[in-house]
Amino acid sequence: METAFTPFGSLGGGLAIGLGAVMLMLGLGRILGATGIMSGLVFAQNRAEASWRAAMILGMIAAPGMIFLVSGTMPAVDVPVSPTMIVIGGIIVGFGASLGSGCTSGHGVCGLSRFSIRSLVAVPTFMATAGITVFIIRHIFGA
Repeated sequence: METAFTPFGSLGGGLAIGLGAVMLMLGLGRILGATGIMSGLVFAQNRAEASWRAAMILGMIAAPGMIFLVSGTMPAVDVPVSPTMIVIGGIIVGFGASLGSGCTSGHGVCGLSRFSIRSLVAVPTFMATAGITVFIIRHIFGA
């Protein structure tokens, strides 16, 4: 299994995420963390909270369609695992985000930029866990 090196696409995506995080913080005083936004939508305390959260989720869902309108091609997505594994992975990630009081986007993009101590611990933990997982999947399971 080869990991694609896409410096320009990655830079563009990173800039877009960073711009979105800054706009959300300046506009609403909220942190752009995907699991926190989704959780806040599912368990909304008031209508104003639900509306901006729904707009964010709809924007995330609509993004590939917007890419298609601009470029004429859909983003390539290759998911080499079964739908069952995706569901199991989603549950594990959701549980981990709950335990970690946030996800990679919340801690990595917004928490680190605010010098959050919790994020300074969480992000290296995420990275180490990801590295160990990739090593196990590629070298022990041979995928």
